[in-house]
Amino acid sequence: MITVDKNAAYPVAINELKADQPLKAETELRQKKYLNNLIEPDHRNIKRIVKPMMGFQSFNTARRTLRGIEAMDMVRKRQVKGISQGDSVSQLKFINEIFGVVA
Repeated sequence: MITVDKNAAYPVAINELKADQPLKAETELRQKKYLNNLIEPDHRNIKRIVKPMMGFQSFNTARRTLRGIEAMDMVRKRQVKGISQGDSVSQLKFINEIFGVVA
């Protein structure tokens, strides 16, 4: 399930993603009126990181990059159980596990 605000562009975008198959067909879209007000502060960090990159060349590049940024934000905000902020070994194991990276 994907939860977004009431912007009219979201249903169109989700349907295109389902048709191109980056999203599973059974993915549900839930729209809430003022959700963007709650989410926007979290996106500021992503905007700050992505802006110097001057955009992405493809959807897959954007998806992979944003997944990495979000994963590291989860670690930074202590949202992952078993990983303390300064424990780089646990952080490395977490990244290896979710992205299948071999160091």
